[in-house]
Amino acid sequence: MSVTRLDVSQLHACVGGLADLLVDTVADGASVGFLAPLDRTAAIAWWEERAAAVAAGQLAVWAAREGGRTVGTVSLAFPDKPNSRHRAELVKLMVHRRARGRGLGRGLLMAAEQAAIDAGVTLLHLDTETDSLAERLYGSAGWTRAGVIPDYAASPAGVLRPTTIYYKYVGATALTR
Repeated sequence: MSVTRLDVSQLHACVGGLADLLVDTVADGASVGFLAPLDRTAAIAWWEERAAAVAAGQLAVWAAREGGRTVGTVSLAFPDKPNSRHRAELVKLMVHRRARGRGLGRGLLMAAEQAAIDAGVTLLHLDTETDSLAERLYGSAGWTRAGVIPDYAASPAGVLRPTTIYYKYVGATALTR
């Protein structure tokens, strides 16, 4: 299995596989911003819309591939405000159902954290559906639970669910905290 940070041309080349991964993730009930059923054409369009942010350096996207298929992804969103350059948001960590249970989610998380450190980022944050499987991953990877917002986002089934906010200091800052 290989995990690669995608440039714009690689993102365009992987759009179909990333879309299939997004459709699978939503079909499995993960709250990643979409309602079920998610149409593959809409998923492709969503990924294609990310290309401008990747080109501008505002978004970093990784894809994990195995046997020619995209089985995982994670992204880092970098703020464009001068007072926010020390932080980034971890977004869209997804692992295909058939690739789960082998440490891929943790590997993708570690790749994004290292890239954040390399970019001079010292603080990461994310949100995830409360009581989801993802919460166990973030907790075991040293992320700190900041709080819960009730009725924050609809699940793929359209039911309002709470969201948990997490943060993590990385790099030298993490060593002094």
